[in-house]
Parts: sequence; structure tokens; C-alpha cells
Amino acid sequence: MGPEVIIISLIVIFVILALCILFSNLCVVPQGNTWVIERLGKYSATWEAGLHIKTPILEKVVRKISMKEQVADFEPQSVITKDNVTMNVDSVVYFQVIDPKALTYGVERPIAAIENLCATTLRNIIGSMTLDETLVGRETINAETIKVLDEATNKWGIDITRVEVQNITPPLSIQEAMEKQMKAEREKRAVILAAEGEKQSAITRAEGEKESAILRADAIREERIRTAQGEAEAIAAVAEAQARAIEMINKVQPTAEYLQIRSMEAAEKMADGQATKIIVPSSLQDLTGIATLFKETSK
Repeated sequence: MGPEVIIISLIVIFVILALCILFSNLCVVPQGNTWVIERLGKYSATWEAGLHIKTPILEKVVRKISMKEQVADFEPQSVITKDNVTMNVDSVVYFQVIDPKALTYGVERPIAAIENLCATTLRNIIGSMTLDETLVGRETINAETIKVLDEATNKWGIDITRVEVQNITPPLSIQEAMEKQMKAEREKRAVILAAEGEKQSAITRAEGEKESAILRADAIREERIRTAQGEAEAIAAVAEAQARAIEMINKVQPTAEYLQIRSMEAAEKMADGQATKIIVPSSLQDLTGIATLFKETSK
């Protein structure tokens, strides 16, 4: 084998090694991630998403960090309220890395650090509250916890976006007492509602009877008024008819015989068919020429 062949072989081997080294140091950072790079043991750069070439031997990737919002669901923590009630609190923390360098060099185990800080904060907050305040004050607990955690984790390059207290579990004896209290409250509300219903029903009946009595009284009054008006109109009509009859009779100048007959009919109506005697006025004697004052009649 000649020298030229040896040289060519060495060149090929060198090129292959160079290509292998080059390809092995090509780095593709996925979207939503960042890589922290050190050169000779010292921070060098933070690579964003895309293609990067790492310097062999001199540079290395010390941490790959997700920039997405993350969720940490911690184990229930035992806390004691202001009124000495021990309970378990289950919390969830939502966070996002905002500074990869601060996260890499600011804290060793960020999730464990957040968990311990969250547990301590919950103990402090709930320790200043009574059991009843704790059960109804989740929004207050969440707001106070996120405030404390955010202040502490900013120097670690972490932003706490939300804290949620999922479950607050009192002791079994407290739960039983609360259930009894709730049952008593429900029964009390049921009794109150029943009493209110009966009261409203009685009021409604009384109002109905009152309105009915008023309507009946109005109806009777209206009936009496209409009856009186009808009688008055009838009397007026009769009087008017009699007046017209007299006027017509006067106009035609009736004879004495006609007046005698009408007087007798009027006297008979006055007797109503039951009297045995009819008194004839003296004026009729003049008109009719009757000699006697009384005349016996029989049925």
C-alpha cells in the first residue's frame, strides 16, 4: 500500500470522524422548551426553540426546562385551626418558569421547595382562622397563599399563576357534628316554611272571605237600589199615565153617566172585592143622582 493510499484513508477517516462529531453536537430544542448551556462549568447561554450547535468537550447541556404552565398536586397537609381543630388540606399549585437561569442556579429541587413552602403557608394562614372561617374562606386562603408563594419563588425564576385548595377534610367527629347541625337547620327551615305557608294560607282565606262578603254586600245594595229605582219608576209611570188619562178625559169633557160608571169602578177596586159596604162620596150623588148614601152589595 503506497503513501498516497494511506493519506487518502486518513483523510476519509478524519472526515467521517468530523461529521460524526458535528452531527453529535447538533441540538434541536423543541418548541416550548429552553436549554441551559455551560462552558467549562460556567453558565454560557440559554437556548430557545430551534437548531443549535454545541461546542464539543467545552459545552454541555446542564438543564432542559419546559416553559409551559405546570401543575403540582401536593399530598394533603395536616393543619390546625385557631380553635384547635386538626384537618387535612389538599392543595394544587399552578406555576410557570419565567427565568431558566434563575431556576437552574436558584433552587435545587423547585417542586419540593414549592410544596414545603405551600404547606408552611397554609399552616400559617389556616392557623389564624377558625374552623367555620376555613370552610367558607377558600378564596381568602387561595389569595393569601398565592401572594406568599409568588413573592418567594420570583427569585427562583418561577411565577405562581394560581393556587387552589381542593379539599378541606375535618375530623370524623367534626363531620358528624356538622351533619347533625345541617340536619337540624334543614328541619328548622322546613318547620318555618310550613308555618309561613299556613300563615299565608290563613291570610289568603281571610282576604278571600272578606272580599266575598264585600261583594255580597255590594250585590245586595245594588239589588235594593235597582229595586227601589224600579219601584220609583213604576210609580212615576203610573202617576204619569193617570195624569195623561185625566188630561185626556178633561179634554173630551165626559158626560155625567161616564163619570158615574168610572166612580163606581174605582169604588169597587177600593173595596178589592172583600168589603160588604161601599161608601159613595156626596159629590157622586150630585153627578149620578143617587138618593141614598150607602148601598149594600154582596159578593
